[in-house]
Amino acid sequence: MLSVEKIHSYYGQAHILTDVSLALSTGEVVVLIGRNGAGKSTTIKSIMGMVKVTEGDISFDGEALRGEPTHRIARRGIGYVPEERRVFTRLTVQENLEAGQQPPREGAPRWRFDDLFDLFPNLAEARHRLAGTLSGGEQQMLTIARTLMGNPGCILLDEPSEGLAPVVVEQIIKVIQQIKAQGLPILLSEQNLYFASLVSDRAYVIETGRIRFSGTMHELEENAEIRQQYLAV
Repeated sequence: MLSVEKIHSYYGQAHILTDVSLALSTGEVVVLIGRNGAGKSTTIKSIMGMVKVTEGDISFDGEALRGEPTHRIARRGIGYVPEERRVFTRLTVQENLEAGQQPPREGAPRWRFDDLFDLFPNLAEARHRLAGTLSGGEQQMLTIARTLMGNPGCILLDEPSEGLAPVVVEQIIKVIQQIKAQGLPILLSEQNLYFASLVSDRAYVIETGRIRFSGTMHELEENAEIRQQYLAV
């Protein structure tokens, strides 16, 4: 469904990604895992058209994305949850969700307000509160929920567990598992191997802008050398 083939990405003159390739199929969760600064977020932003890609190909559902502006990529059905969360702080929870609404897409799960409030009970209780008054964990949930309101064909989660309390991380894990159960494919960037192991089917390990390992989560968990070399703190 989502294919990234040998892309090279730059911030200005700085060459950040080299020959990065990955794929995401219908109904699976794939993690791009690595240390801080390894190139995870740059890969996600390259897919979304937010970072300059000079070589390689990116396609979604058979349509080329490279060179397309971010808003068109989003309209094609790729949902993006940024690391920074970026809620509309002066709008209520309900109004934030309304801002993310898009028509249903063929072959993609359809999300309604009631579905999302069932998925995120904390947001249901806070639906009339200003988003700026929410905790960091609640804002993360709101950002995910707002993205789902766009009825995406796949979703990109950038560092979803970053900076969250363990109890909130457990909630996010359950949410991702429930989203996956709806058949929505998810690509997430993450540096927390425990988090990744509970939600992901496959993994790509990235370091200094290059993919160093590709395989199932089980294969990664069994490969002590790769974990020590590229994931150990």
